[in-house]
Amino acid sequence: MVFYWTMGLVSGIYNNMLSGIRVFSSDLVWRQILSDLNAVVLDMPSATDINLDNVDIPTPISAQELKALLIRAGDNTGILNTVFGRPVSLSNLQSQIIATLYNTGGLSLSHLKSALGYAPDTSTHAVDTAIYQLRKMFGHEFIINDNGVYRLGRI
Repeated sequence: MVFYWTMGLVSGIYNNMLSGIRVFSSDLVWRQILSDLNAVVLDMPSATDINLDNVDIPTPISAQELKALLIRAGDNTGILNTVFGRPVSLSNLQSQIIATLYNTGGLSLSHLKSALGYAPDTSTHAVDTAIYQLRKMFGHEFIINDNGVYRLGRI
C-alpha cells in the first residue's frame, strides 16, 4: 500500500505511527505529513534529532517504510562503534549523550539537556545519572567536565 497524504488527513491506523519521533524538515509538505503522523516536528535542526533534509527518501513510500527510514536515520550504532571500536549495549539516553557529545565536540550540561529534549532548568537528574552510569562503566575519564563543558574523553 502506498502512503498518500491528502488534505491533511491520515487514516486511523497511521495517525500515531511516528509518535515520539523528533524530526526537522524545512519542506512544508513533509512537515505537514510528519505532523499528521504525530511526529514531533522541530523548527530547527539539532544534533540529536533526525534531520529529514539529510535523508534520501525514495518515492513513493509507504507509512511503514517512512517509519523504518526515520528509525534508521536516528540510529546511533555507527557513532557508538566509532567511539568504542566494538558493539556496545546502552540505554537510549546513554547512546544519545555519547552521540551528541561526539557530534558537537562538547556541551555545557544545560545545552546537553536541551539537545536531548529536556528543559535546561528542569529538576530531573536523568542526564546526570546517565553520565554517572557511563563513567562507572567506562571510567571517569570517559566523559570529562572541562570548565563546565562535557566532552568525550578516553575509554
